[in-house]
Amino acid sequence: MEEQERAPAEAATTQAQPQAKAVAAGQPAAQAVASTAPAAVSPEKISIDDFAKVDMRVGQIKVAEKVKGADKLLRLEVDLGTEIRQVVAGIAEAYAPETLVGRKVVIVANLAPRKLRGLESNGMIVAASDGGKPVLASFLEDVPVGTRLK
Repeated sequence: MEEQERAPAEAATTQAQPQAKAVAAGQPAAQAVASTAPAAVSPEKISIDDFAKVDMRVGQIKVAEKVKGADKLLRLEVDLGTEIRQVVAGIAEAYAPETLVGRKVVIVANLAPRKLRGLESNGMIVAASDGGKPVLASFLEDVPVGTRLK
């Protein structure tokens, strides 16, 4: 908590220094901050309201099979507690289908449907990318299917 409180003060201090130098040199302060800000270091910030729009749920994989004609895709049937969803995921190079059945995963449940190789995908599995290899997000504790992540 202490670090969070210090961070805005430190940011203000580091921004104030270029502004002061710029104003002394006759340059607008806003231009000095823009020119000293790191370029594309992190993705655009979103508000908590934007984050709240993403409906992430705990799902349990009931069926997993390779998609014919696709090396990277698996067709999954995922139980979200209130319904079973079909999700097509590009994880076949990292996971054998039989190892996924019964596994609990994080699903973005309110993503617009998309067709992949003629199959409708109704959600997205959340995974990290470790050198290009997907690593599924999972839980250490037993979390009920359908639980919403916040």
